[in-house]
Amino acid sequence: MKNDVSIIVPIYNAEKYLKKCVDSLLNQTKKELEIILINDGSTDNTLKILKEYKDKRIKFFSNKNQGIGKTRNFGISKATSKYIMFCDSDDYYEPNMCELMFNEAEKKDLDIVICDFYKEYDSGEVEPFKVASFDTTTLKETPSLIRTINLAPWNKIYKSELIKENNIMFEEKLKYEDTPFVAKALDYAKKIGKIDKCLNHYIIHEQSETTIRDRRCFDIIKIVDILRNYFKDKDYIKEDLDKWTVRTITNYTIQQRDQIDKKVGEEFIEEAFSYLKREVPDYKSGKYYKDRSLIKKVIERSELLTKIYVFLSNRT
Repeated sequence: MKNDVSIIVPIYNAEKYLKKCVDSLLNQTKKELEIILINDGSTDNTLKILKEYKDKRIKFFSNKNQGIGKTRNFGISKATSKYIMFCDSDDYYEPNMCELMFNEAEKKDLDIVICDFYKEYDSGEVEPFKVASFDTTTLKETPSLIRTINLAPWNKIYKSELIKENNIMFEEKLKYEDTPFVAKALDYAKKIGKIDKCLNHYIIHEQSETTIRDRRCFDIIKIVDILRNYFKDKDYIKEDLDKWTVRTITNYTIQQRDQIDKKVGEEFIEEAFSYLKREVPDYKSGKYYKDRSLIKKVIERSELLTKIYVFLSNRT
């Protein structure tokens, strides 16, 4: 059977959620799949669960712990299908996700297709997340995409040749490693499309790698800088990139209310505002805060008020 889609699943200590994830892939209405499961040095029962699966569509690899960026890059190197998708090991797909994404890509000859998704919380709350709709386009034609879609890899399908021929890779030593990958893929894509359906279930844990704030929060400044350097000679995206930069940096300064170490939080706020002053000198301009309430505008533009807010709101 010819495989149309390779699904790359990096796995680390995911025993609680893994079966639901893998079952959702095996039970897709589209059957021509290559499911690449990569055990990234798990120390729980992940390996035992994976060995129970005998489906011929599964390609299983077990490596020493290398981190999610390097593991996804390894998965790309093993993918043999026309298209690539990603699924985190605690997330899962709607039964028709692969079929709808593949059909849309084929019908319109798209390099990337994006869909809406569900946010699911430990409390059981499920929240549909609608990515801003758009007609078939490119990043040059619609530079606002850099800030209006989520720069995560898992609610998208990509032509394999787009990724491999342009050597688009995940960062391997930084947190938030997926942001440059998606942004670069958008930049290289000649046709980008959208399906207005929630097809991916993104699970948000209270104590996950994504939500915990520690010293690795400084990586977000490095990630932003990687993108700004990548796009530095592309004037068409400058305004939207500046807006994305301000929004991303100020989101993370406010999130220091969840910082484990208050001193680290204060250091981060200082470095973040120093970066904004250098890279986006007019960062206090109202154009960066149009959708914010008056109180948020006042706090987010001020280093001092951000520190006061974070100190008063610290939850640790």
